[in-house]
Amino acid sequence: MHEEFSGGGIMAYTAIDDPEAYFQVKAYTGDGTTVSGGGLSVVLDGDTDMQPDMVWSKNRDDATGHRLVDSVRGVTKQIHPNNTNGEATDTEGLTAFNSDGFTVGNDDGWNTDGEKIVAWCWKETATAGFDMVSYTGSGSSQNVSHSLSAVPHLMIVKRYDGDGNYWVIYHHKNTSAPETDYLRLDTTVATADAADRWDDTAPTSSVFTVKDSSQVNGSSNTYMNYLWSEKQGFSKFGSHIGNGNADGTFVYTGFRPAFIMTKNTARSDNWMIFDNKRLGYNVDNNFVFPNLANTEVDSDQIDILSNGFKCRTTNDAVNSSGEVTVYMAFAEAPFVNSKGVPCNAR
Repeated sequence: MHEEFSGGGIMAYTAIDDPEAYFQVKAYTGDGTTVSGGGLSVVLDGDTDMQPDMVWSKNRDDATGHRLVDSVRGVTKQIHPNNTNGEATDTEGLTAFNSDGFTVGNDDGWNTDGEKIVAWCWKETATAGFDMVSYTGSGSSQNVSHSLSAVPHLMIVKRYDGDGNYWVIYHHKNTSAPETDYLRLDTTVATADAADRWDDTAPTSSVFTVKDSSQVNGSSNTYMNYLWSEKQGFSKFGSHIGNGNADGTFVYTGFRPAFIMTKNTARSDNWMIFDNKRLGYNVDNNFVFPNLANTEVDSDQIDILSNGFKCRTTNDAVNSSGEVTVYMAFAEAPFVNSKGVPCNAR
């Protein structure tokens, strides 16, 4: 199929030739093995071995919630992007980060016998623009250090020491003044203006600022912040304006995406996650809602291309005419590597 180009057709070289060293998608089928039975060892598919520091999973066949485990809080400690629950200990969930994957027990979100599961896996490193910060709230405005050595373009904050605390998102393309606004991962709500999240202060290359909302900085409460900064040819945290047409907007990323998550900022519409393993060819028509426990949906929405993605729907959640949709995307392959060699279409 044909590929599309950004304005001027400029071919941008990548900062990372091997995206598989820092991000991989794994689709697998559970076998129901318990931890006492050795668990299920899930090996990533890439040519490069990668020990993940964060794994986010979803059972595609069952209306069970999303699971997210990271190396900062530790294995068996999971939080759920689709709800406001606090951290839960699950000894039959993810039990180990391995040199090229992870091990899980028979938790229904990780390893139900015969059911299809997808896992999105990240390596924490400033090289790939990903940092994870656990911090304690002060109840008043504070700066919290991070280790990106670059300005964050996306931050996802979750209070994990109690229930009823939602997921707060900073996205640098959310509005013209993103430090004054926030989105929520666990629900459909449109972007909202509130100074008590980021204190109307943009993050810097060394710190992010939180004010006095209990969702981001309650006194003595504990929080996780997942922070990303764009790396050319590997990650993109951008926005596009829809055209409301089935021949939809083309979005240039500078790489062939392995993962795309979208949200219309103007509407109460669901978030959507697409990836290169479900189905793995165009039209890419399988997706899940990160804010819902629903099973996987089969409905034509986008094409994944060698240099970005193209909307193939009139769905307002992806391609509403004149409205802004933000996205986060990670690469399967750079559009042009450091030697000037372009990648192929899917």
